[in-house]
Amino acid sequence: MPTAARIHARGEGRLDQVLDFVHFVAKPMPLSLLLDEAPRRIAEIVGADVASLYLLEGEGGELVLRGNIGFPQGARGVVRLAVGEGITGMAVECMRPISVVQAPEHERYRAFPELDEDRYPVFLAVPVLGHQRALGALVVQRAGDLAFGASDIDLIVALTVPIASGIRHAQLLDEKTERHQARRTGGGTRKVTLPGVPVVPGRGLGAIAALRRPAAVPSRDKGGEDPRLLRSAFEVAGKALGALVTQAALLGMSDDATFLSTYLLLVSDSRLRERAFNLISKGQSVAQALGTIAREAARAANGIVGDPFLQDRARDIEDFCDALLMLAAPDQRAELPSKAVLLGDQVTVFDLLVSARATPVAIALTERATSPRTSVLLKLMGVPSIVDVGGAFRWAAPGDVALVDADHGFLVINPSRAEVATVRAARREERQKGDPSADARQGEADEHEPPDLETR
Repeated sequence: MPTAARIHARGEGRLDQVLDFVHFVAKPMPLSLLLDEAPRRIAEIVGADVASLYLLEGEGGELVLRGNIGFPQGARGVVRLAVGEGITGMAVECMRPISVVQAPEHERYRAFPELDEDRYPVFLAVPVLGHQRALGALVVQRAGDLAFGASDIDLIVALTVPIASGIRHAQLLDEKTERHQARRTGGGTRKVTLPGVPVVPGRGLGAIAALRRPAAVPSRDKGGEDPRLLRSAFEVAGKALGALVTQAALLGMSDDATFLSTYLLLVSDSRLRERAFNLISKGQSVAQALGTIAREAARAANGIVGDPFLQDRARDIEDFCDALLMLAAPDQRAELPSKAVLLGDQVTVFDLLVSARATPVAIALTERATSPRTSVLLKLMGVPSIVDVGGAFRWAAPGDVALVDADHGFLVINPSRAEVATVRAARREERQKGDPSADARQGEADEHEPPDLETR
């Protein structure tokens, strides 16, 4: 009598979920989609409350949380572990799964108070293995005291294989990777993904433009400009700064945004105004007069020894004078294109007053953005933003198309068609949810996005 064969049709719960996951990861996809969907699906398969996907970045010594379900979105790109640190780092170090029923009681447990993860003590960390080394780690957690069984561990280890393939295909690079590879500017380089730290969530797609400032040497030598231009600039700056102070209060950042008060004092500083108008009355242009004031402040601050407080104030005065110049008599060399992805080493109040007028779609800053003001300034700018992007200027140039994925913390230069389609699909979803500004954003973005994005 022949042996009967059983077809395992749909309706078998976990088997269906595993097959759906395999179908999902078998196709090429943007890294952002993998980071969103893989943790969610695996959490459902093994009945976990939390699933986290860490990527091994830098020179292979730092694990960065890039994908997660169960924790606040702000944890992505911010939670970081060294290899060997915590239970997750230990799993990567020894290249074996590690499971714990009461993780907070383990001697290697690394707590992140902002996550309140002690609520999920049942812990399993599985390394995501590449050809010769780990590529990251997959961590699942649950509340209660029901341990992950042997079948759960075997299954999760197996499911990390297609995740590893997806990570490799993403071609995640850092500042020291493939340093000798040549590139062409203006959209000619291949796709490159650079990791960073997200500050303002969201995704923005557009052409790259470097953040700019007015030239140190004015392009115009002649004076005779109408002083009303500068007077109007003072008024515009004052109103804008007042609005920013109000915005900071609404965002609960008043204490962190106290530096705005320095600029409000500069707006109302009668001596600064009188000095500027006096120089203009003597034949200097607005650019020359404001440049003179900035240099005088720098000389007074440096003196013989140099006063740190006065030096900070001098930098604020220079920043304020640059903003006044762009509001009164714009330097065309410093003007930004509309709807661009802005790339720079730092942002200042100048960018709140001037750069924001070009309505950028996103901002990416390099590892040089170390000012304590940076996070506040980016939140006040209110567009998707990431910082600490190593090697950005080595790989990117004005004219390149870029995607800032500030949900996960990546700058993608020359994104693929699939990644562009993902961003546009998200905009359509916003419209369907009734976001009143989504239609306008969609039209504006499509107008400024290059029509010939290719998979590179």
